[in-house]
Amino acid sequence: MLLGETLISAIQRLTAAKVPSPRMNAELLLMFTLSCDRAYLYGHPERELTQGEQSRYQDTLARRSQGIPAQYITGHQEFWGMDLIVSPAVLIPRPETEHVIETVLEFVRHSTGETPVTPQTESAREWRARAPFDFAQGGSAPHLRIVDIGTGSGCIALALAKELPQAEIHATDISQDALEVARTNAARHQLESRIHFHETDLLAGIEKNTFDFVVSNPPYVGESEEETVQLEVRKFEPRNAVFAGPTGTEVIERLLLQAWEVLKPGGGLVMEISGTIAGRVEPRDHK
Repeated sequence: MLLGETLISAIQRLTAAKVPSPRMNAELLLMFTLSCDRAYLYGHPERELTQGEQSRYQDTLARRSQGIPAQYITGHQEFWGMDLIVSPAVLIPRPETEHVIETVLEFVRHSTGETPVTPQTESAREWRARAPFDFAQGGSAPHLRIVDIGTGSGCIALALAKELPQAEIHATDISQDALEVARTNAARHQLESRIHFHETDLLAGIEKNTFDFVVSNPPYVGESEEETVQLEVRKFEPRNAVFAGPTGTEVIERLLLQAWEVLKPGGGLVMEISGTIAGRVEPRDHK
């Protein structure tokens, strides 16, 4: 069968299986099968697929039709401009998690008067006034110690290591399998010497009063909300990376207490959580 015909058939198959964004998924899986880019797909609609290529492609379509995320089929996901290895041992990195990195960089990089005043930059200025180190006007970032909790694929830790070359980055996860994925990603991006990995529950055993930032994308979905979660997320992604307990606040409440202990005076906690959950968690003043 020709490439163009194969793609049309695949879109129809995924549509019938009620897979979200069937065209995007069909193209992504065909690019993975043929080791090519989207331009090649569009430029060679009359290319004949070999029997082996057809067989491999149909296998990926069958798995995607069962709800298995495309990222687990291809083993890859892009995050912060980096191609990351992913497996069912780790949560698939989402674009919205990049806001965690952006927020940390906002605090670290923007000196007073350098950017337009927004709620985020105003918070950064307030934090700078009490930060435990000096920011020279227009100068480079100082040496920072940052710990990423529940690192999973390592996406947050890797992005911060990439953007803050003088920072000392630590990353924790309770899952040995997840840490293996994170270490693999660090090595692929030549960042293995920049990140210290710890197999532990949240911040257990991490040195007290020594970190400038604690960052995390913790589980924050309540088990009572399980039926509202997308099927492929609740069925295929690691449960302990999605669901926190009956209410959804269980992990965050533990993390808040432990972060308070490891942060330096003036340190900051940056987490990705939902607005609903944020309203249920008792706020703390800065340290």
